[in-house]
Amino acid sequence: HYYITNNLSTQGFLKQQIMAANKSPIKICITGGAGQIAYSLLLEVASGKVFGADQPVILHLLDIPHCMEKLNGVVMELEDLALSLVRGVVATDDPMVAFADVDVALLLGAFPRLKGMERKDLLAKNNDIFRVTGKAIDSVGKKSIKVVVVGNPCNTNALTCMKNAPSIPKENFTCLTRLDQNRAKSQLAHKLGVSVSQIMNVIIWGNHSGTQFPDARHASVVLNGVIQPLTGALSDDAWIKSDFITTVQSRGAAVIKARGLSSAMSAAKAIGDHTRDWWFGTKEGEFTSMGVISDGSYNIPAGIIYSFPVTIQAGGKWSIVQGLKQDDFATEKMVATYNELQEEATEAAKLAAEADN
Repeated sequence: HYYITNNLSTQGFLKQQIMAANKSPIKICITGGAGQIAYSLLLEVASGKVFGADQPVILHLLDIPHCMEKLNGVVMELEDLALSLVRGVVATDDPMVAFADVDVALLLGAFPRLKGMERKDLLAKNNDIFRVTGKAIDSVGKKSIKVVVVGNPCNTNALTCMKNAPSIPKENFTCLTRLDQNRAKSQLAHKLGVSVSQIMNVIIWGNHSGTQFPDARHASVVLNGVIQPLTGALSDDAWIKSDFITTVQSRGAAVIKARGLSSAMSAAKAIGDHTRDWWFGTKEGEFTSMGVISDGSYNIPAGIIYSFPVTIQAGGKWSIVQGLKQDDFATEKMVATYNELQEEATEAAKLAAEADN
């Protein structure tokens, strides 16, 4: 284990430092701590961009044994950042150490899909990982812990983790679809020739996969200081129902093809966005997309992790946005991505039963 102390008497940002000195640190666990997404994410978390400029943190970094040397290098860099908000760093390959008394767990680590690997094999590998993770969280994590699953297939991994942590409220498990939402916002902003800050309430429904449904029908855009329906401003329904959807659905694959690696910088930004909104709440009049436990809303059967539009109160209580009208096109897309999730959930349950026998 590694522990870093900081010097609260460093110059600059004195007011924030005084406030930080009076706050107890929160513990943040990041799995896959030696990986490329964590490398991009750690500065966001450690510098106050996620939990606030006056909120000290203790970082728990978890990775597998053969990555510990790389993880030690990450710890060195965290030391060298000399950030006053970082009160401590624990680097470990033991989940029971990593999740001990943790406030937020960002689960980046997962088994990647290798060339020629069948989906069933990928689910089996990750089922084992997230069963162990869930049990560790259940055993040593705070009962109020917030869990964000990023490693794919993230919806089903979140479900597996949740099922193996029965003492933690189901509402405390989410998965990341904010990257898809950010991609969708970027495409819409580019199409309209506006800043992404002028686009709000884009939705990602369902699975973080090729079946996801990016939905711009309920989005708004700010033009000349006036909020108006995005579809009216765009006036291109054919594009919204075709190229827009497929571009967002396939963006991850396009990034891999272009750079030879999966999204890291944009994924880290999205994790920070997701977590910050869950920690502080969404802005009035706006909602965001998160994979959460379904409750029957929009005729999606209860009991799976499905991406919905949600509003979030300060402190983290989220609610699925109700009353958004669905046409036949949207219903077909939402059912298709649900069916894929249900297939994954059924396979994961089968694998769990086999492992228990």
